[in-house]
Amino acid sequence: MSAELLKGKPIADAIKEGLRKELEVLAQRGATPKLVAVLVGDNEGAKRYAGSQKKTADEMGIPYELRELSADTTQDELLDVISALNADKGVTGIILLTPVPTHINQRAMQAAIIAVKDVDGVSPANAGSVVQGDRRLAPCTAQSVLALAEASGRELKGAEVVVVGHSEIVGKPVALLFLDLLATVTVCHIGTKDTPSHTRNAEILVSATGVPGLIKPDWIKPGALVIDVGAPSPDVAEGAEEVAGILTPVPGGVGPLTATMLMKNTVESAKMQAGGSCCCSE
Repeated sequence: MSAELLKGKPIADAIKEGLRKELEVLAQRGATPKLVAVLVGDNEGAKRYAGSQKKTADEMGIPYELRELSADTTQDELLDVISALNADKGVTGIILLTPVPTHINQRAMQAAIIAVKDVDGVSPANAGSVVQGDRRLAPCTAQSVLALAEASGRELKGAEVVVVGHSEIVGKPVALLFLDLLATVTVCHIGTKDTPSHTRNAEILVSATGVPGLIKPDWIKPGALVIDVGAPSPDVAEGAEEVAGILTPVPGGVGPLTATMLMKNTVESAKMQAGGSCCCSE
């Protein structure tokens, strides 16, 4: 058996098409989204993500600004920048690119972004909204995982889902999003005693650990849907395609969707600030 490859680009293209219609409606109401990304230092991974963001924003016609700050920027100086962006009515979305230098409290700075402009979905308020079943501004990668699962054609209600990894931007929100769809969810992490005993029962397996090759072929239930969030190298080891029924490639699976979901959140944020919903598709 050779697994079907589930690629992110066709899904991203369909989402972009829907967003273009929403942008037209916003324009008719005199509302224009603008996304500002804040980069502290020169982390190469953060720079690459910023480049992907700008490319997608340009494609969508969404104004995008990269605010670059030196690596020795103090936490108070960064807070001043965020506060100014919070107050700027011309800016509808803010994302703090990570990682930030170690002298800065990343969580505190993310929490400083007001919820309605937090298009990365990482503020305490937006994390709480996901718990309550409101996924409008859920973290972008978590939304990407869910979009892939929904596009797979698999029944999600009642499905046995195992999420490996419990980060605040992927593992935890992914688990909550699946729970909201009435899947039965197990989360494995560094404290799990026997991860393979859980993954072998998964109809849907999501790996978001950043550990290359962690998920061995014999950890996978035959025919399972396997969503690999590993980057830049896959979490799923070679040979998995001979066991899984559907597999997301790395690169080409989750990756193409992440920047698109950021634009989706940016449009959603602009709608919220403009005073409500507008003929929007999820």
